[in-house]
Amino acid sequence: MRTSPQRFGSTPPASRGSTSVGGGSAPVKTLRLGRMKAAVWENSAEDRTYHNVKFARTYLDEQKKFQDTDTFGREDLLLLAKLADQVHTFICERQAAQRSDETSPA
Repeated sequence: MRTSPQRFGSTPPASRGSTSVGGGSAPVKTLRLGRMKAAVWENSAEDRTYHNVKFARTYLDEQKKFQDTDTFGREDLLLLAKLADQVHTFICERQAAQRSDETSPA
C-alpha cells in the first residue's frame, strides 16, 4: 500500500524553541545519492546549534512529474544508510568548523 506523496519543501521540521540560522527557511545543505535526498537544517537555541534532517525518495508519477515520498522500500534501505552516513559526516565537519571559528582569534 502506497501513501500519498509529500513534497520535499523548504520548511524545516518543527522543533521546540528553534529558529533557523540566517532567518531563512531553506536547508543549509541538500545531499543526494541516486533517488534519495537529505535536507539538513541548522537551528539554534540558547547558544546551542543543532541539526535536523529530512530524508526523501524521488519518483516519477503517472503524469511524468517528479514527486517525493518519505516512505522507503527494502531496496532503498542500503542507499538510505549510505546517505545517512554522508549527512552525519557533513554535520560533524560543520560543527568542527564552527567550533574552530569560535576559538580562533579575531
